[in-house]
Amino acid sequence: MGRMHSKGKGISRSAKPYRRSAPSWLKVTSAAVLEQIAKFAKKGMTPSQIGVALRDSHGIAQVKSVTGSKILRILKSQGVSPTVPEDLYCLIKKAVSVRKHLERNRKDCDAKFRLILIESRVHRLGRYYKKAGKLPPNWKYESATASAIVQ
Repeated sequence: MGRMHSKGKGISRSAKPYRRSAPSWLKVTSAAVLEQIAKFAKKGMTPSQIGVALRDSHGIAQVKSVTGSKILRILKSQGVSPTVPEDLYCLIKKAVSVRKHLERNRKDCDAKFRLILIESRVHRLGRYYKKAGKLPPNWKYESATASAIVQ
């Protein structure tokens, strides 16, 4: 399947391990992983950043194989899940940075065009998440208030 706003048709991706159980060499308990996830969440890390930190510094390749549930579900059960889904948050963050760039460089026509594409993806994802019930029905993306969402 092709990309939304580019010519690429790439399908490269990483391969998950075939075995769904935790590796035998991993001596970390489920409770320790849950505690670590809570600590990272309190620091303000996103679920994917938590996964990367656990993989790189603690040797936990798949949190689901150790705990039985995914990082975002663990965060929801602990009540510290992000209010805006992570992919939507990243797109809003990108739109805010491009808009900030355009304030300094008014004649950058390519950036203006890219901002339109980014914001159309934000609107599309917002529509999807409202329909799926992950965002409130009155949620609306506005460029003026977008920087408050990103902080």
